[in-house]
Amino acid sequence: MDLDDNKTEDKPETLDPFQSVKSGKLREVGSQAIWTLSSCKPGFGVDQLRDELLDTYWQSDGQLPHLVTIQFKRKTTVSDVCIFTDYKLDESYTPSRVSVRAGSSYNDIQEVEVLDLHEPAGWIVIPVKDTKSRRLRTFMIQIAVMSNHQNGRDTHIRQIKVHSPIERGGLTPVPDCPKDFTTVEFQQYSCIR
Repeated sequence: MDLDDNKTEDKPETLDPFQSVKSGKLREVGSQAIWTLSSCKPGFGVDQLRDELLDTYWQSDGQLPHLVTIQFKRKTTVSDVCIFTDYKLDESYTPSRVSVRAGSSYNDIQEVEVLDLHEPAGWIVIPVKDTKSRRLRTFMIQIAVMSNHQNGRDTHIRQIKVHSPIERGGLTPVPDCPKDFTTVEFQQYSCIR
């Protein structure tokens, strides 16, 4: 039996936004940062935004724009920001325009990406570069919800992840050896610690 016989042509494949994390090319660095919110309802704050559960969420409580600020202790390379939203569950609380900003502090923060969303459901991957289209190295990332669907006032975001590339160091590659190990077991031997 051919393995391709099991595939159905009617069902398109969904891309996994975390494939690069699973393959060892990116890592989630949000746990190394300090998270602050412009506002939140009690019980709907940073803990719910970072708890790995898709049925909990951050709910803002104030005027637009709603801000999530992520401050790193050291300058960090950021390749993308992933946001999970669900229009079917959240309707007017769902962001429709999101701005991603970066800088060393609140004083020099600049917009690096703007994204318009139309009834999003699931993970949204926002690749980020600096203002000169180079790899983004920053102390601070800020996600600003500029507007919501149906002119909603408050917003719901269910999860946010921040990814950084894994920098490979080590010895000069040996000829006839694979350059990128594909399993975790092999990756642990890819460089000398």
